[in-house]
Amino acid sequence: METSIMDPEEQEMVNYILNLIPEEDKQGIGQDEVLFVLDAMDDFLEEKGLLEYDEKTDEVIYLDGDVDETEQLQYVLNEAQKQHIVLTSVQIQLIMDGEKEYGIEQGYYEDID
Repeated sequence: METSIMDPEEQEMVNYILNLIPEEDKQGIGQDEVLFVLDAMDDFLEEKGLLEYDEKTDEVIYLDGDVDETEQLQYVLNEAQKQHIVLTSVQIQLIMDGEKEYGIEQGYYEDID
């Protein structure tokens, strides 16, 4: 996804995530890399039957279910390697953590730590 066609909510989420990543881990991470990880996370959820796309409304529907975060991290890391995107597992995890924190703040997820 090109960053120029992000809607305001996507831009807010990407900026939120980027602001959470410590400076020492930001090397090579920009909007495109964050969007890649978010898209790969959705691809993982779709493969697991936890995400559906409604063509009539053009909406993504997230279904309730348990996500193995270790398995999801490995999936995203594998996809990055296939696409020749240079991100470490730590960087991917930081983006995934940022997405979760954003979701909790927005009320998409419950914080059940």
